[in-house]
Amino acid sequence: MSTTRPYSPGDRGPEPSGASGASEGEAPAVGAATGAAAPSAPNVPADGTPQARGRQVRRLRLEGESGVVPLARDFTRQALYAWGWLPAAGADQRAAAEDVLLVVSELVTNACLHAEGPDELRLACDNKVIRLEVSDRGAGQPSPRTPHRAGRPGGHGMFIVQRLCLDWGVVRAPGAQGKTVWAELGAPA
Repeated sequence: MSTTRPYSPGDRGPEPSGASGASEGEAPAVGAATGAAAPSAPNVPADGTPQARGRQVRRLRLEGESGVVPLARDFTRQALYAWGWLPAAGADQRAAAEDVLLVVSELVTNACLHAEGPDELRLACDNKVIRLEVSDRGAGQPSPRTPHRAGRPGGHGMFIVQRLCLDWGVVRAPGAQGKTVWAELGAPA
């Protein structure tokens, strides 16, 4: 797993600014600037597989909020419903959605514990990959605890991220304080 590559292979890089809750080429969703996911019906046919859609992006401002981990999970769950990941048609789809929620929890918790709290959660999804990004003002470098000790409490967050994700890493803007920790998971089959 990469911790230095700013974008994984094949990634198209950052989305255009202002894409709070919209697919590429659409207007931002109502309420997306405040973090509320816009209501929409899932785009899922009768067989339960999501239909082809453009890249969907949602942002949630977390700076100064309390209860950010459940807030981030609820926001992500709403996005997964809107994008057709939920309700899950089968065990594999349910597991994929639960993995996304777990990784969001771990990234936001790490920002709370090690980086003065998260500033923003960004979700981007296309037909193959969901990308999760948590921005914070911390200077540290996240890494899985080595060696991993499964029986000990705490310190498992980045190990979980590493095991569940296709790839993950850290992006730092030149001359700016803080970082963005990103992780990518595959869409359900």
